[in-house]
Amino acid sequence: MSPDTLVTHFLLASALILAVGHGAGWLARRLKQPYIVGQLAAGIALGPSLLGSVAPGSYHVLFPKEIGTALTGLAQFGLVIFLFAVGYELDLKVLGDRARTAVTVALVAFLVPMAVGSGAALLFREQLRALDMPHLSPAMVVFAGVALSITAVPVLTAIVRENGLASTVPGVLAVSAAGLLDVIGWTVLAGTLLDGGSGERALGWPWRAALAVGFTALMLVAARPLLRRLLWTTRMEPSLRLALLIGFAFASACFTQFLGLHAICGALLAGVVCPREQDGTLDPDLLQPLHVVSSLLLPFFFVYSGQSVALNSMTATGWSALLVVTVLAVVTKIGSGTVAARLGGLDRDDARTVGVLLSARGLTELIALNAGLQAGLLSEPFYTVLVFMALTTTLLTQPLLILVRRLAHHEQRRLADGPGTILVRQHPTPHTVDSPEPAPGEPR
Repeated sequence: MSPDTLVTHFLLASALILAVGHGAGWLARRLKQPYIVGQLAAGIALGPSLLGSVAPGSYHVLFPKEIGTALTGLAQFGLVIFLFAVGYELDLKVLGDRARTAVTVALVAFLVPMAVGSGAALLFREQLRALDMPHLSPAMVVFAGVALSITAVPVLTAIVRENGLASTVPGVLAVSAAGLLDVIGWTVLAGTLLDGGSGERALGWPWRAALAVGFTALMLVAARPLLRRLLWTTRMEPSLRLALLIGFAFASACFTQFLGLHAICGALLAGVVCPREQDGTLDPDLLQPLHVVSSLLLPFFFVYSGQSVALNSMTATGWSALLVVTVLAVVTKIGSGTVAARLGGLDRDDARTVGVLLSARGLTELIALNAGLQAGLLSEPFYTVLVFMALTTTLLTQPLLILVRRLAHHEQRRLADGPGTILVRQHPTPHTVDSPEPAPGEPR
């Protein structure tokens, strides 16, 4: 393919991705679903499982293999900027004395689904053989647990934003716990993939673990003061400051990708250590361009993820497995997150909100499943089942949030109308940090 033809195909594919991705996001919002869920569905629809099956000729014309690298680059570019903005907006001071609760929620919401998933893989090994799974190795059992334990930070943060939860205790707690949970999950997943035979890296596991700890400490201790001095004393042009900070985010993402922790961990960490203005507010000259660029380019990431999804025919065993896996994924995640948040001091409604938010999987789950498939830890039929599970749990998040809010309002009315009621709860769920008024329901 000549360079001119390559550019033509790339521009055509980009136009289609942007139009279909954002159009599907708009439609999802009309259907009371998060914008990002529509984009995820569009990415899979444009992949080989749907478009490639229905119109294979058109699919190969629109997405020839030669433009795959360029589309992948744009996908990673948009994802890193998105996570950098998420980390920059994340105000851990909102948690106050709930920082310990975030760690507890992350650990419980990882360990409980992990134990249930691994146990189910051992219990239903005969059914897994019907899905072309070979004998279960220890790595396969651990991977089955990881598949149930993952929370998708990008999807969760988008849902938090679009539901007006960004400034609330349950919203910040869920995002904080999900970030910690993601680091734990990717660390365990990295060891699992090494055992599965995909760890083709120059450094061994102990060295990469030590470097990850040292890099995190360096970012928290040294990077923030240096950035503060650079940004506050020089007062450089906004465009130059934006370029330098995005470069900083990409360098951090590059290092964590090299360590096997995935680029999203480094991008999120870079945003966390990026200093705010001297009065503690967010810099609009930095935040607004980050939102514009990331929201524009995220459909490329969904299409990139959809290229590895093969939603072919599902047998009766596959549908049965999907039902069992989905129920286990929802119950263990919501249950463990809710109980841990409740024990951490949150009221019942806020704790339920945290549990529901942590059940969203989506992007991170698809990335992990693709890695497991390439490492030989999953068969294609079981991979398909887990992909459906990831999509189902993500789609269920918004309806479950609405249900939690309705239960909270019903409880308030019951208390208000009940005989002898003197004290009525004053703060509607979810609790905001700075104001007793509920956060706005419209997305940014």
